[in-house]
Amino acid sequence: MPLTILVVDDDLGTRLSISDYLELSGYIVITADDGQEALEIVEEYHPDLIVTDIVMPRMNGYELVRQVRQKPAFRLLPVILLTARIKTQERILGYQSGCDLYLPKPFELEELAAAIRNLLERSQIMKSEYGFSPQENPANSAPKVADSHNHVNHFEKGEVLLSLSSREQEVLYLLTHGLSNAQMGNQLHLSPRTVEKYVSSLLKKTDTNNRAELVRFAITHGLVK
Repeated sequence: MPLTILVVDDDLGTRLSISDYLELSGYIVITADDGQEALEIVEEYHPDLIVTDIVMPRMNGYELVRQVRQKPAFRLLPVILLTARIKTQERILGYQSGCDLYLPKPFELEELAAAIRNLLERSQIMKSEYGFSPQENPANSAPKVADSHNHVNHFEKGEVLLSLSSREQEVLYLLTHGLSNAQMGNQLHLSPRTVEKYVSSLLKKTDTNNRAELVRFAITHGLVK
């Protein structure tokens, strides 16, 4: 089952670029635009890792990490802080709040992905050594898209939509209107190959076998208007 990453940033462009890249890397991505919303998502969906900006409305990244760390279920939850602040004292504040890695902006998405893989591998090892099973470990309670015993048709509309990124929802909408990969790429400013990757991800997340099934699933479950 793909691991779930929560991306928190009040800048829409940053959220989309990170979430798109991580989804194409095989992760399930949930997004939030401030710390308060992120904290609510953490408590409800138990992501496997958090990537968060620092300067945000309502609750900043430092406070988000501090509040997450106060909850016993999330003391081992990996957290990466992203920020344009590069002064030593600010990095110290980040580590004091409980983050695992402080990555200054601008950064390369490949570097972020490598850091995520490293932290997730370490986290999975720690969970294994502590003897957690998937049923016992709350960090594995992320929203499930499908499994071999429970078809995604049984999921509520909101849960299915939550597992889809904004870009995937855009592709799904255009797909239900009969557009080809090239036509979707022109509208979304993506290459046909990238569009195909999103379509493949949609098939996987909805447990459908082809585009016809995917369109039927989306219409039947009200995922598109």
